[in-house]
Amino acid sequence: MSVPTASPIRYVVADGVGTVALDRPAEMNSLTLSTKVALRDALHEAAADSAVRCVVLRGAGRAFCVGQDLQEHLAGMASEEDPYGSASTVEDHYNPIATAIATMPKPVIAAVNGIAAGAGASMAFAADFRVVARSAGFNTAFAAIAFSCDTGASWTLPRLVGTTRATDLLMRPRTISADEALEIGVATSVVDDDAFDEAVATLAHELAHGPTLAYGAIKRSLAFSATHDLATSLQHEGQKMALTAASSDHAAAVKAFLAKEKPEFTGR
Repeated sequence: MSVPTASPIRYVVADGVGTVALDRPAEMNSLTLSTKVALRDALHEAAADSAVRCVVLRGAGRAFCVGQDLQEHLAGMASEEDPYGSASTVEDHYNPIATAIATMPKPVIAAVNGIAAGAGASMAFAADFRVVARSAGFNTAFAAIAFSCDTGASWTLPRLVGTTRATDLLMRPRTISADEALEIGVATSVVDDDAFDEAVATLAHELAHGPTLAYGAIKRSLAFSATHDLATSLQHEGQKMALTAASSDHAAAVKAFLAKEKPEFTGR
């Protein structure tokens, strides 16, 4: 009798928060083919679920994610059928993962509990918030194994730290501490390890009970303006303002403000 294989990804929804957890702690949440497929699908499910108003991406154990599983990659390189070690995985898995994180119309928190390396670092860069445990760190890692970068790092990292610093971090990979990550703009916040889970939960709760439609519009406006001129960006902003002005959350917020009450948002 075969024993069912445990899923490499845990996906749980509670109180408006969808938690997507990489669950290969013994392997530091490295990314095998099955892990990438399950992660991509869980992120797509979270993005499409109207009950989810904030997504938390995290890793089990002592690492966030160390990127591609190199044992599996090496086996692929040794195979005549896959001499490049699953070259299609960028198009089939890493690109959709980065796109889902960066473009879903709701906030995504990367809860970086430990080292985030390679594609793991790139996934964190794609998130809207990076809450980082003080003992954690980031390492782009790609050039260390003669790889280019993937999972959107060439787009997200320069927007976080600037082109000069991104070039250095990508071409001369090293582990940067949580405190340095905060200093250069990679981390949103750094939290002592014993307060980490509470800090992530507090932020997730805040975002899950906020104006989800407005968050999505802000997220899309930021991405749009990064590749368009001022006039076009202003026009796009106007469209998003019209969208959010017609929302029930906006109406509720204005009424609450005038009544000196705290608004209750429904995400619509």
